[in-house]
Amino acid sequence: MEHLIKIENLEKRYDDFALRGVSLAVEPGAVVGFVGANGAGKTTTLKALLGIIEADGGTVELLGEPVRAGSAALDGLKARIGVVFDTCAFPSTCTVKGVGTIGRAAYPGWDAGVYGELCERFGLAPKKKVSELSRGMGMKLTLAFALAHDPELLVLDEATAGLDPMAREEVLDLLRAFMEDGRHGILMSTHITSDLEKIADTVVCIDEGAVVFDLPKEAIADTAGVARCRAAELEAVLESGFIAPGEAFFAQHGYHTDLLVPDRFAFGRAFPDIAVERASIEDYMALRLRGENR
Repeated sequence: MEHLIKIENLEKRYDDFALRGVSLAVEPGAVVGFVGANGAGKTTTLKALLGIIEADGGTVELLGEPVRAGSAALDGLKARIGVVFDTCAFPSTCTVKGVGTIGRAAYPGWDAGVYGELCERFGLAPKKKVSELSRGMGMKLTLAFALAHDPELLVLDEATAGLDPMAREEVLDLLRAFMEDGRHGILMSTHITSDLEKIADTVVCIDEGAVVFDLPKEAIADTAGVARCRAAELEAVLESGFIAPGEAFFAQHGYHTDLLVPDRFAFGRAFPDIAVERASIEDYMALRLRGENR
């Protein structure tokens, strides 16, 4: 299968918001990070992908099959994917063991042994009720449920939200193990961009319903940089043509300006007297989305 997810020119219109030509893809063996501010369109995109809402335009394919909201084919597709939204959706009176019973009824490939092992690893006692779980423990329960039927694809919406740093690293280790055989894929929507620096292959950023950038993680976290420029230095860089017209993104901070540069190594050779540092995904997003542009 060439793509586990393929979204092309997705359109969805509401009275006060619209998705405009959103495209992204997840191939087998790839982890794609999906980022953007609250209200940017991430959840709307995920709902269209999963057939929860009907798109107004464009095409959506999941595991090689076209997605149509309410279609019978969706039932078969959903049995092959694991989904973790940002809230625990199980009944509050249900126990951890009872959630496993739901999984056995919902998925032909349900593996009670895997579910039990994951719950034990996460410290989820079988008799514990959903109502007694913290937000973080509820996310762990949802992830255990999503993984226990050997899905081909994981769709994660803030799956590490509410977890402390050690628990987040534990979840990332689990996701790395899920990806080891090269046939799986993950679409991971998150505000915790440091997690993406550890696991993502590609980062797609959406803002106001449109994709702003779709780049290999290495192009951001390994190659791009933030130059700390004084006013005269900024003008010299912009006038030099080192950055193409319209592609210079910068923000002023007191007596200096942060300038996003696509290649910090080449920049350092061209402008050895200007300090330049590695750009994190968060830095890159902030300057692309909120910085000035020339």
